[in-house]
Amino acid sequence: MFVDSSAESITVVLDTNVLLSLYVFADSRFAPLRSRIESGTWQAVTNEPCVAEFARVLNYPMFSLSAQAQENALAEYVYCVHRIENSAPSKLLAALPRCTDEDDQKFLELARDSRAKWLITSDRALLKLNRRLKQSGLFMVITPEAALTET
Repeated sequence: MFVDSSAESITVVLDTNVLLSLYVFADSRFAPLRSRIESGTWQAVTNEPCVAEFARVLNYPMFSLSAQAQENALAEYVYCVHRIENSAPSKLLAALPRCTDEDDQKFLELARDSRAKWLITSDRALLKLNRRLKQSGLFMVITPEAALTET
């Protein structure tokens, strides 16, 4: 069950491949990650474009998920995530490096806009940007395994 946390929680962004591991495949290696989100120790944030991508990916034929399974996975995630809207004028926002996979740029923008500590991903195109983002003082791009060892 989701418990809203204090201001002490760590703000994180989860990309779609991590969401699949947590809410579709129930990867036991990442059960502590899901627990930290659902307990409020970590405050997972999302926005409409990221939720829409998760819903779209859930429908991929390769996963063979029933409509009910798709609905359940999305509902479980949406229940424990905080949605934000991009409200700051773009000229006030820090510049971001461009990801080689244009579909992943929205996760970088969400991490920046939410002032997340981490963007948690297994995506190599995003992980390659970690050093530049860390040097700029924005946020870190890290794997689920690394996130679990950081706290």
